Amino acid sequence: QVQLVESGGGLVQAGGSLRLSCVASTSIDSMYDMAWYRQAPGKQRELVANIFSGGNLNYAESVKGRFTISRDNVKNTVYLQMNSLKSEDTAVYYCRATRYSVGVNYWGKGTQVTVSS
Repeated sequence: QVQLVESGGGLVQAGGSLRLSCVASTSIDSMYDMAWYRQAPGKQRELVANIFSGGNLNYAESVKGRFTISRDNVKNTVYLQMNSLKSEDTAVYYCRATRYSVGVNYWGKGTQVTVSS
C-alpha cells in the first residue's frame, strides 16, 4: 500500500505560478510510474502529466509549455510546476502512483488549485 499526500495548492491570479508536491510513503524509484491528474467541477478527471520510471514525460496538450513534471526519487516526491496559470486550470489536482509490474494504482486525496481571472 502506498499513501500519497499532495500539497502546494491555493489561490493564485491568472498568469501566476504554483508548485505542487506529492510525497509518497514508500520508495518510488524504479517500481512506479507517477502522474498528476485534475478534476474540475462537473467534469471528468483528466490526465495532466506523466513521468515514467525510466524518465519519459508526457503532457496534456492544454498544459504543454506551461507545466513541468519532475520527480525526486531520493525524497519520494513528484512535483508539478505550473506557470502561466489560466482560469481553466482551476481544479482539484491528484497524484497517482502506478506500480506497473502489477497494474495497481494509488491515489492521493488531492489539492485544490483556484486561478482567479
